[in-house]
Amino acid sequence: MAKRSTRNTRGKIVTAAWELFYENGYDETTVDDIVERSGTSKGSFYHYFAGKDALLSSLSTLFDEKYRTLEETMPRDLDCFGQLIYLNQALFFIIENSISLELLARLLSTQLITSSEKHLMDQSRYYFKLLRRICMEGQKTGEFRADVSVNEMVRAYALQERALMYDWCICGGTYSLSQYSAQMLPEFLQYLKK
Repeated sequence: MAKRSTRNTRGKIVTAAWELFYENGYDETTVDDIVERSGTSKGSFYHYFAGKDALLSSLSTLFDEKYRTLEETMPRDLDCFGQLIYLNQALFFIIENSISLELLARLLSTQLITSSEKHLMDQSRYYFKLLRRICMEGQKTGEFRADVSVNEMVRAYALQERALMYDWCICGGTYSLSQYSAQMLPEFLQYLKK
């Protein structure tokens, strides 16, 4: 029970912070704003985060929460390839509509220059576990190639998603991330198919 309470408190802070970052911008959001919105305390905030900048790495946590929800709502009749495309499209739609370009760019840039943990690459994230499960199922059913390891498939999928996000940021969001990905990702991932 204590672990769930800890996850809930941290989750409330993360969710509130990203809502405020989107609504007000990163620079205009204060720790006090986050504490008020989350219904937690400053002590709780500083227990989990050294400061506002530390929240940038929490976007991967928010993404993982979305992946849990998406997995539950995913149409059951999709094959494994369709599941990968569905997850990508749903997440990129969320990114376009609830995470500012500035925040996504900040997150991606922190992952480039940090000498500490690279949260987007953490293989214990739910994101990677879900992708591994889908790719293993695809191999088991014969939909995906058996001569490529599951880890390599997951690595390629994640690489393609990051590449699309980086390009979208570099281009200043001048095109629809989800629409462009709907065109490009299936082509990139054709090599998975048997």
